[in-house]
Amino acid sequence: MLLNRKISIWYFINEIKTQFILISIFAISIGVVDMHPTFKKVSLPLSIPALIGTAVSLLLAFRTAQSYERWWEARTIWGAIVNDSRNLLRQFIQYAPESPRYEIKEFVDRQIIWTYALGESLRKLEFSPKVQAYLHFHGIKATNIPNAILDRHSNAIRHLAFSGAITDIQQVQLNETIGRLCDSMGKCERIKNTVFPRSYSMMVHTLIYVFAAILPFGLEDSQLTIEIVMTMIIPILFIAIEKTVIIMQDPFEGTPVDTPMTSLAQTIEINLLEMIGEIDIPANPKNDSYYEM
Repeated sequence: MLLNRKISIWYFINEIKTQFILISIFAISIGVVDMHPTFKKVSLPLSIPALIGTAVSLLLAFRTAQSYERWWEARTIWGAIVNDSRNLLRQFIQYAPESPRYEIKEFVDRQIIWTYALGESLRKLEFSPKVQAYLHFHGIKATNIPNAILDRHSNAIRHLAFSGAITDIQQVQLNETIGRLCDSMGKCERIKNTVFPRSYSMMVHTLIYVFAAILPFGLEDSQLTIEIVMTMIIPILFIAIEKTVIIMQDPFEGTPVDTPMTSLAQTIEINLLEMIGEIDIPANPKNDSYYEM
């Protein structure tokens, strides 16, 4: 996630450099063609490229809104995960105050590993050594590791209910909290697996290049340099907006605009360990970069 203190413009330039080169070559070629005697007398009303430019602007506005909605939903979901993780431990401590220390610590460790495992699985990363060590020690093997860890939560609560340590109502409330965590996991997976239609990007790109192709024929031919510059700048601005949208529409891809799942998992770890009175609590690492993961 981008931080407020500074933003790297070079990252963005690096993302659009290919499109910048293509548009520049295209604009110079169209400008030279427009100056050829065959096309020199061809002139279009400026309202025609203006109409296409307006259409591109509307399409980009719609896509920007949809992309931001996906990004904000992902951040909202992880905010709910933070809250439900705290609530789950608070309920466990309150409902089973006589539970052994090791049992509470095991419950906390399981929830911490779940948050890390969920973030890493959404980013399609290999599990970190901390997660791998936990999975190996407890023999957890499954296609969906975060879901398997939640199953261990459910088994622990069922054991407490069978032993009479918690009442039926308390069991229901704990299961409801676990159900919300499962819902949040499913929402993240939906966002991750739902691809924005490629046809939409193709249509926007086609309109941008059509706009760049006809714009020189709506401008005065007396200034070739200005004509080429204008044919470059406006389409590049359109492409820059669309590239920003493409980056933002996938909030679990490990980019600087990503949902800061690792940072939130660290926050959850610190909070849960503090709640059970642990002494050895990891420090919240400071980030000197312009974004955090």
